[in-house]
Amino acid sequence: MNNVYDVLIERGYIEQASHPEEIKEILAKEKVTFYIGFDPTAESLHIGHFLQIMVIKHMQAAGHQPIILLGGGTTMVGDPTGKTDMRKMLTKKDIFANANKFGDYFKKYVDFSDNKALILNNADWLLELNYVDFLREVGVHFSVNRMLTAECYKSRLEKGLSFLEFNYMLMQSYDFLHLYRNYNCTMQFGGNDQWSNILGGVDLVRRKERGLSFALTFALLTNSDGKKMGKTEKGAIWLDAEKTSPYEFYQYWRNIEDGSIKKCLALMTFLPMTEVNRLGNLEGAEINKAKEVLAYETTKIVHGEDEANKAREASKALFSKGTNMTDVPNTEISTLEINEGISLLDLLLKTGLVATKSEARRLIKQNGISVNDKKVSDPFRVVNTADFNDNTLMLRKGKKVYHQVRLTNNDN
Repeated sequence: MNNVYDVLIERGYIEQASHPEEIKEILAKEKVTFYIGFDPTAESLHIGHFLQIMVIKHMQAAGHQPIILLGGGTTMVGDPTGKTDMRKMLTKKDIFANANKFGDYFKKYVDFSDNKALILNNADWLLELNYVDFLREVGVHFSVNRMLTAECYKSRLEKGLSFLEFNYMLMQSYDFLHLYRNYNCTMQFGGNDQWSNILGGVDLVRRKERGLSFALTFALLTNSDGKKMGKTEKGAIWLDAEKTSPYEFYQYWRNIEDGSIKKCLALMTFLPMTEVNRLGNLEGAEINKAKEVLAYETTKIVHGEDEANKAREASKALFSKGTNMTDVPNTEISTLEINEGISLLDLLLKTGLVATKSEARRLIKQNGISVNDKKVSDPFRVVNTADFNDNTLMLRKGKKVYHQVRLTNNDN
């Protein structure tokens, strides 16, 4: 069997490694306990987290033990990495509620049976620390001059870095020390933007315990222009079906740019690399086949095979007749409301396809709105029952964003 390190290299996950040869050798010879931290700053995981989940699944399949570390304590401070301003301060109640939801998500994707994985919350030890004792044990090993050269802090110095956030690296480093001491955890993984924070933990373990500790960071999910993927006009792509439906999740991957297909097939699916390379090298109209495979495989992992099948069916329905459309996003409108007619601007607002009427007018002016596959040029267009076919009307924004409007008889 291939060393999992080679698998992660081949599929394009690994960006930086603290001791690459040692890490590769250890992963080949023994069962390793590693951890990845997730700060519960929102109610749901998103597709950036999904990439980390894929790493966890690869490692677990190779026999290694993951620790999922929920940042109930670190979220109290806030990671300044990648932020131009201080993060919004969440209440302890909200942080703990988000952490509980994160825990439920991970149970869908990671095997926790027979101690194959652990899920912990750093609030259990960080919130009990005595600050002076913490500074004497941990702070003494950190140089302020060196910390200020770290990218996570350097990018914030112009606008101002709060002392609260300045503590984040020390807290994350202490997490590694705690997990090393109590769970024999020797490796910390994370996104490439976490490199400075993770190295702080590696160095602390080696200084305090004279123990072996290692770091791996992984590729961030970016497009060919280097911009972070995972956002649409509606916002982030979430793993929670209530926040991003399986159909919308499927469509996101179905519509990514051509240049990102091969990379995403390698990172976000378990397809063999021979198949990844074959699909990634398709050209012209054939590239759509690769996008369909990517969309199906990612949706299957996140939402299950049934939802992936339904999303694929709904996607095909946009281009053919007689197919089930129940999974395309939809809005219901009563016959009473539509009998006298409703302005297209109001209907676009009602469906959530636009945020304001001015946005709707701009899109219409730019030929960006279609009703039943016919472009609309009149911003004063009124929609009435005559526009509905079998009680259904299809709106389209741009080339790829579809939304059904369904007519109901609920006039009360």
